[in-house]
Amino acid sequence: MNILVCDDDREIVDAIDIYLSNEGYHILKAYDGIQALKAVEENEIHLIIMDIMMPNLDGNRATKKIREEYSIPIIMLSAKSEDVDKILGLNIGADDYITKPFNPLELIARVKSALRRYTSLGSMVQKSNTYVSGGLVLDDDLKTVTLDGEDVKLTPLEYKILRLLLKNAGKVFSIEEIYETVWNEPSFSPENTVSVHIRRIREKIEINPREPKYLKVVWGIGYKIEKYRT
Repeated sequence: MNILVCDDDREIVDAIDIYLSNEGYHILKAYDGIQALKAVEENEIHLIIMDIMMPNLDGNRATKKIREEYSIPIIMLSAKSEDVDKILGLNIGADDYITKPFNPLELIARVKSALRRYTSLGSMVQKSNTYVSGGLVLDDDLKTVTLDGEDVKLTPLEYKILRLLLKNAGKVFSIEEIYETVWNEPSFSPENTVSVHIRRIREKIEINPREPKYLKVVWGIGYKIEKYRT
């Protein structure tokens, strides 16, 4: 598995490299947020260890940008120990937080725990009947939907609409196409019916339904699920 370690202190990066390489992980290195973003774009990364205080682009801003497209687990690393800093890091998308100086055994344990959660959520291996966009996962075998690992409860019709859009992430479907596919009958003025269900789905999968991340409207055409890489 590939782990990206990002810290402007090269000695810390080299030390983490030694600890994790001994556990069998392949380590990629970055020394500021800009280099971290470039590494994520160019490599298959399974976990990121990200320092907060760095030049050019700090860890908080880099994490926020990564979270716009990827659900890779991120462990924040910082000398700061105040609760407010931990809360900020977690709120912008970090999965865990370790303060410096850290115990190497604790770091290794946190890394293994984060990777176990990541693989158990199906983020790394996508089954043929599992559809994923970022943190949104629909398992059509189990008939389940999760968002960032949390269960999302949908009605049967909401589930069918989401499955249609998520299975074809990035493709825009007209209201008529959604109605005819999901209800399996010709559409006659289906606007209100479909829009009500879309609104309910948004309320369940979006942090801010008025500024949706996943379920987008394409004005004058229809709806789509935004396609995010995992």
